Amino acid sequence: MSFGLLLTVAWQALRRNATRSLLTMLGIIIGVGAVIASMAIGAGAQAAVLAQIESLGANLVVVIPGATSTGGVSLGSGSKTTLTLGDVTAIVQEVPGVASAAPSSSTNAQVVASGTNWSTQVQGSTPAWTDVRDWPVGSGRFFTPAEVNQEAKVAVLGSTVAQNLFPTGSPIGAIVVIKDVPFRAVGVMTSKGQSGFGRDQDDFVMVPITTLLDRLTGQAYVGQILVSASTPEDVPGVIDETERLLRIRHRLTPSQPDDFSVRNIADIQQVRIATSATQALLLAGIAVVSLVVGGIGIMNIMLVSVTERTREIGLRMAVGARGHDILMQFLVEALTLACLGGVIGVVMGVATAQGVSVMAHWPTLISPMSIVLGFVSSLLVGVVFGFYPARRAAALDPIVALRYE
Repeated sequence: MSFGLLLTVAWQALRRNATRSLLTMLGIIIGVGAVIASMAIGAGAQAAVLAQIESLGANLVVVIPGATSTGGVSLGSGSKTTLTLGDVTAIVQEVPGVASAAPSSSTNAQVVASGTNWSTQVQGSTPAWTDVRDWPVGSGRFFTPAEVNQEAKVAVLGSTVAQNLFPTGSPIGAIVVIKDVPFRAVGVMTSKGQSGFGRDQDDFVMVPITTLLDRLTGQAYVGQILVSASTPEDVPGVIDETERLLRIRHRLTPSQPDDFSVRNIADIQQVRIATSATQALLLAGIAVVSLVVGGIGIMNIMLVSVTERTREIGLRMAVGARGHDILMQFLVEALTLACLGGVIGVVMGVATAQGVSVMAHWPTLISPMSIVLGFVSSLLVGVVFGFYPARRAAALDPIVALRYE
């Protein structure tokens, strides 16, 4: 019996019981759809985390103040005021493998310009910040080292702030008022858009760190130090040497704990990647269970079909069909069920992934490999779970089958 004829017979048999066939395919549809959707969500989450790493800067190491305690209650990392501008200079000059380092402090403020206002984060740093964060200026310029030393009242705007304060014109040269202090806008940063998890990276104003500390916050200590290693291989050495240098500069004895914390951003993000990969595997496991349940459904319905069509099998054998022909007939029916379920499952999986991306604002990435994997999985389920009913049909005795009522 030719393969084309087998497909025709299989299609006619499935059409006779269309509702039953659709319900049988349901497990395959859900399983394949879940495989594609879970892989798309997992891949999208990993891509978002990697994009965050790249947006933070190359080979970034972050130094933050340590924790302080009040009445036995720890206030958490960053609550101490121990990092200074001198620490930044020392790290650049004395730690091998450092490409650049920049201090960073911030405060929230209402920024006013030309009759409009915008609530945003005001950050303070040095010109090295653009190198550490790998973030170029889009228009105008960044402030200079001389302006940092002079505590100049100049500001560089993030693109979101620039669009909201100056929707119809260029902000370069305009005056923006921050906490009653007038600043002259000298530049606008390039847009980086939202981070992988929805935070607007362009919603900020950058001013010289000395101006921020003396005129806006009144503090003497910086919030954190951003350190860029020359190469990824230099990162561990930079961390060790930075810790050693800061312990010396802060005059800590061997028995005293660090009053700061050095964090490798790449390591933190790798933990997030591993977490998202684990979640994707969990979803994939659920999808596999759905596929197995769908396969059991195919086996069950095919066994029922063999029972219902026992006389038909006997007639086919009586007119010359061999056991191999009967085996192929029912195996092709199982494969047809699995194939149709796989195709519908692929469509549903892609639609689900795109729906999650649009409605939940969660990044998804649909790869051709996930589609191929889902479809091939459905075919394997059809072969594995359809073989036993097909083998049972092929093993029927023609005489007994013809007498079956």
